[in-house]
Amino acid sequence: MDLASIPSTWKQAVQKASRSLNLVTEDLINQVLHALAEETSAQTEVILAENAKDLSAMDISNPMYDRLLLTKDRIAGIASDIHNVALLPSPCGRVLMESVRPNGLTVKKITVPFGVVGIIYEARPNVSFDVFSLCLKSGNVCVLKGGTDAYNSNVAIVNVIQSILEKFGLDKNIVTLLPAGRESTAELLNAVGYVDVIIPRGGKSLIDFVRENSKVPVIETGAGICHTYFDEFGDVEKGKKIIFNAKTRRVSVCNSLDCLVIHERRLSDLPELCKPLAEKNVIIYADVKAYTFLNGKYPKSLLEKANEESYGTEFLDYKLAIKTVESIDEAIDHISRYSSKHSECIISENKENINMFDKMVDAACVYTNVSTAFTDGGQFGLGAEIGISTQKLHARGPMGLEELCTYKWIIKGDGHIRN
Repeated sequence: MDLASIPSTWKQAVQKASRSLNLVTEDLINQVLHALAEETSAQTEVILAENAKDLSAMDISNPMYDRLLLTKDRIAGIASDIHNVALLPSPCGRVLMESVRPNGLTVKKITVPFGVVGIIYEARPNVSFDVFSLCLKSGNVCVLKGGTDAYNSNVAIVNVIQSILEKFGLDKNIVTLLPAGRESTAELLNAVGYVDVIIPRGGKSLIDFVRENSKVPVIETGAGICHTYFDEFGDVEKGKKIIFNAKTRRVSVCNSLDCLVIHERRLSDLPELCKPLAEKNVIIYADVKAYTFLNGKYPKSLLEKANEESYGTEFLDYKLAIKTVESIDEAIDHISRYSSKHSECIISENKENINMFDKMVDAACVYTNVSTAFTDGGQFGLGAEIGISTQKLHARGPMGLEELCTYKWIIKGDGHIRN
């Protein structure tokens, strides 16, 4: 694929593809997805070779390296996810409400695709597969605008997808990959009347840029400043495992832990809670009280004093801030001030405190004694995910098939006129 050769008429092309997709049966869509999963596995070496070109241009110490990296196991997982999406029920055509009015009119509210979904994302080539499979299953065309870091990977992936679409006689513009330059970003953000919604996937700066510059409606996803509050009544063994998993499982993803909030009465347990983190060389930015308890009990080279910038930061790295509080109220206040409303957790055995945390914390996902690493469409039973929405309109939390639909009203009568 020569991205430079993509004509400026791509907007008309995706509109045409969207109309044609409305007539494609669910059975055919499932066949395409299963075939794509098989072809993805068959083309593993080709995809990995192109991914290697992208990786060679990035410093391996960059936290984004892990996001960019594709492996045989990851591609096998992607193929499995595509199969799983094919097995999910279609979200389209579901009757949300139906009634017969006193005058005989039948009024029905049904789910329908958005139409054309634009995705702007950074160095995560797996997103190309996830977005396409979810969009196709929900009857949507997708326009992909990946970053320059994943240029070769994305081209290889979209080539595989389009080859399968053409094999089944479908319009290849059901998926369109735009050039990596800023010009195509601006064109996508201004594609009013052609693109129905834009979903940015990446860090805060990307999301802010899209929200501030897009004339097309935006669903905000991605930025995750995640907290875990170790309550006065928290269990140390549970806490130790949860904190370690939430912080170190994959530091480059949006559901990884950024700040541990701890009740001051449990500071004596802090060295034990943090002990496993040293195995992964996690740098801790501790406030004065926490620093006092960790000093001499956590590697000196990995322990630093926190400042204001330590809080409200999405590290995407082996780094963790610690904040000491005197009460659950103060913990909730701290989270409220610095949260991105993504995923927040309480570790506690006290039902009243858990209930208070559930009600008072304003986030898409609120956990009790569970690692925030579970904020994921697959873990929630949605199949693959198109992103984690941190806003409140239309969708919130992991976005799967249902969140890629809107609805319309179907009204039928027999010559009815209104007086």
